[in-house]
Amino acid sequence: MQSHELLREVFEKKAAKEISADLDLSTSMVYKWSQPAAKEGGIDNPLDRIEALIQSTGDQRIVQWICQRAGGFFILNPKNAPHPAFLIPATNQIVQEFADLLAVIATAAADNKITSPEAEQIRARWEELKSATEGFVVACESGDFNSLSTLGRKDAKAQS
Repeated sequence: MQSHELLREVFEKKAAKEISADLDLSTSMVYKWSQPAAKEGGIDNPLDRIEALIQSTGDQRIVQWICQRAGGFFILNPKNAPHPAFLIPATNQIVQEFADLLAVIATAAADNKITSPEAEQIRARWEELKSATEGFVVACESGDFNSLSTLGRKDAKAQS
């Protein structure tokens, strides 16, 4: 789905006129966001600009920030998927990631309080666990386990 198509659907639920008032923008500009930029008088909409910013910077924190603001989280899809021979190492990696998260939590909570830097460290470990687990689940769903072999080798190298 193109960004302008999504915005067109969004405008069916909340009128562009209301959105323009909320954002203090002209209604015509908001309407143009729902048109293809190359024709029909459309312009690059905020979704296109965010995508361009992410591509330019290569920084996934932008997506993570947006997801957090929307009450969710971002999990990067794996680029490849793995082979059954690496299923056990991949499973072990997820267990290890979870153990690492628990260790960070236990260390942070040892004094019966969690500081802001400790909370940030817990969040970082949690994000790593979610990404590792999502990669594993996608590989399981697709039946292609080639990417898990990469994870298993990476972990083996890191532990040696």
